[in-house]
Amino acid sequence: MDITALDWAVLIGYLVIVTAIGLIVGFRVRHSGEYFLGGRRFGPWLMIAQSFGVGTHAEMPVALAGAVYSAGASAIWFQWKNLFITPFYWIMAPVFRRIRRTTMAEFTEDRYGPWMGAIYIVFALCFFVINTSSMLKGAGKVISQATGGTVGVDEIVVAMTVMFMLYSFVGGLIAAAWTDLFQGVLIIVLSFMLVPLGWNVVGGLDGMKASLEPFRFSLATPSGIGPWVIIMLTVNGLVGIMAQPQQLAAVGTGRNERTCRVGMLYGNFVKRICTVGWALVGLIVGAMIAQGHGDTAMLQDPENAFGFACRQLLFPGALGLLIASVLAANMSTCSAFLVDSGALFTEGLYRRRLVPNRPDHHYLWVGRISGLAVTMIGVVYALFLVERVLYTFLLTETLATFVGVSVVGGVVWRRANRWGALASLLGALTTNFALYRLTGQRLDYWDPNVFLAALLVGIASLVIVSLATAPEPANAMASLFGRLETSSDDDVQRPLLLVHLLHPRRAGGLAAFRADLSGFAAAWLIVIVLVGATAIFLAM
Repeated sequence: MDITALDWAVLIGYLVIVTAIGLIVGFRVRHSGEYFLGGRRFGPWLMIAQSFGVGTHAEMPVALAGAVYSAGASAIWFQWKNLFITPFYWIMAPVFRRIRRTTMAEFTEDRYGPWMGAIYIVFALCFFVINTSSMLKGAGKVISQATGGTVGVDEIVVAMTVMFMLYSFVGGLIAAAWTDLFQGVLIIVLSFMLVPLGWNVVGGLDGMKASLEPFRFSLATPSGIGPWVIIMLTVNGLVGIMAQPQQLAAVGTGRNERTCRVGMLYGNFVKRICTVGWALVGLIVGAMIAQGHGDTAMLQDPENAFGFACRQLLFPGALGLLIASVLAANMSTCSAFLVDSGALFTEGLYRRRLVPNRPDHHYLWVGRISGLAVTMIGVVYALFLVERVLYTFLLTETLATFVGVSVVGGVVWRRANRWGALASLLGALTTNFALYRLTGQRLDYWDPNVFLAALLVGIASLVIVSLATAPEPANAMASLFGRLETSSDDDVQRPLLLVHLLHPRRAGGLAAFRADLSGFAAAWLIVIVLVGATAIFLAM
């Protein structure tokens, strides 16, 4: 089908609404603290929407539907790799608020000194560029396929960039958060609107099972993604999440620590539920092809599966809604990344090192312009360098994990020092890329065994080199850990489990971490119910 007048009306309506929301709330931004962190006053619903929106990108349904189409339901673990670490978000979230900094680069400098802070800035800029490019490319693939290739992927990438830049440039994180609240609804629509339409075409679950091999309905089989890969993907997410440069703004901007916990935990659980919808689309496409509803030549690239389903199943008006939903998934994250990259350059480097002691409005404009520049580099990367969206996404996750060894180590182990952190990063990166070079793989490929080898080298390097060299200055560590020990709500000392993970008895035993452990246990119940319900449904 082609885009109709009704589709254009839906799409234009979306663009007008989201831009108006961003500009209306954004025009009130007058200070850099509001632009970069929203004044740290977001409520629980806004925090849930922000965590969900920032963590959900248009390349995710593209990559996952394509992977499930190729390998079966077990490919859901490419996205569900973080399901088993989601309960840990309840424990991590207050740490981001207690850091009391604008960017993770400043935290790294506080913990390991200025040149490690500079190294983190380089990593974070690469993270934003590569992640932005993969999001833009993924959305471009969906929209191009959904419109029958009448609009090229690269043209869509450029057009999307212009759209989200407008309100992000004006309103910063406040505009990004409020548009996330509206766009979150559209992302949920994107995740499930194709399922009932395809359900009737393939004859429901019975029709799919009659058309596809049995292994395609298993959540973990040797023919798909086995337990070993799932474990390695889980470890990848658990270590890397703390080092991702957008997390401080996405998680630490709630009005209090509990709001930060609620936002990070439940915003990500909404994403895990949406993942089920993306996986079902991949199975539906596989059944459609098996039943003769389409040409396999259209799916030579498996990542075209989601766009194929859009083109085959949608009706006038619904196609415009889906395109708007894809834009929502992309723009919600890209707008936040624009703001976060501007904060990274301005607060992590420009204000501290290059041009200190200027008026606040000067840094506000530097943040806007630098965020714009980093985003444009991401556009160029998307146009010329992205080959497979899934591997590009895993590359950024893995780079964050190698940096995360020193970030997590710096929180839980006070003896970690800058030399250990540097050795950890260099050792992990060298091992990772050298093994891929020796095996003839692309450097953005992901292999669980290579990942484990690099991770173990990174951890061993952190421990051995830190113990063999002098510790960090005592006064710097006292200041940093003093903040981590003190509640950001009322300046009263309240220990956190993550900070005392290696020595919980020093804080008074497990009873001192009641708030951490109660939410942690409740989150695990949700995980069990979600996995069990999905497995039972596929086995029906």
